[in-house]
Amino acid sequence: MTTELYVLALAALWQMVQFGLMAVPANLEVGVSKTLSPRDGESLQGQVSLRTARLIRALNNHFEALVLFTIAVLVVSLSGQSSNVTEAAAWVFLIARILYVPAYALGWVPWRSLIWMMGFGATAVMLIAVVV
Repeated sequence: MTTELYVLALAALWQMVQFGLMAVPANLEVGVSKTLSPRDGESLQGQVSLRTARLIRALNNHFEALVLFTIAVLVVSLSGQSSNVTEAAAWVFLIARILYVPAYALGWVPWRSLIWMMGFGATAVMLIAVVV
């Protein structure tokens, strides 16, 4: 297994942890009956505290970031072009995604955006390394 695939597995596990970090306070704030409901026409974000709403958005953002990172990992791994650069970029992505959660939850400005850019940039580096 390439380092990049290993980091992808860790990023997926981090997503599961992140889900727990969001779900526990959401359930405590609005109750299980609300979180188990289909919530048709209602956004959970509007019913929870500011910090929990940020955790919801951070989780959604990780889903989005993981799509591009997964593509980068697959392209690197399947093309056999893993290198020190792509391995380092994969680790930067994971570290950035872990730091992103407290940065978002605690409203660190401008750090949240800079941390997000580190992860996005790391993904771009992986893709560029393959096509150049």
